[in-house]
Amino acid sequence: KVAYVTVDAGICGFACTIKARKTGKRSVIVAITDSECQQIKRLSNSLTEMTLKDLFLPLTRNPVAIAAEKSGCHPSCAIPSAVLKAVEVAMDMALPKDVRITIQSGNESEG
Repeated sequence: KVAYVTVDAGICGFACTIKARKTGKRSVIVAITDSECQQIKRLSNSLTEMTLKDLFLPLTRNPVAIAAEKSGCHPSCAIPSAVLKAVEVAMDMALPKDVRITIQSGNESEG
């Protein structure tokens, strides 16, 4: 099983494609491509395989979060979260469904 995720990361203008391919009962190979972001390129190089156990580790021990921090990803970058979603789908732990974050800015008095 393979999950494909495309991410438009936002104001930075960097997009990417994530491919998560199930390789065993409890393991997935992860590839992040099509990004011009140097941090995401480093993340891609350091994060290649995940297991079911990895998926459920708390954020402080999660390999995606650790690799994102070591790669210099901004804490609010959406790509590490998208990697986790791709792995969940590839492992049949979640159905493929788009995630949306809508951000607006204005004055409090406009509300």
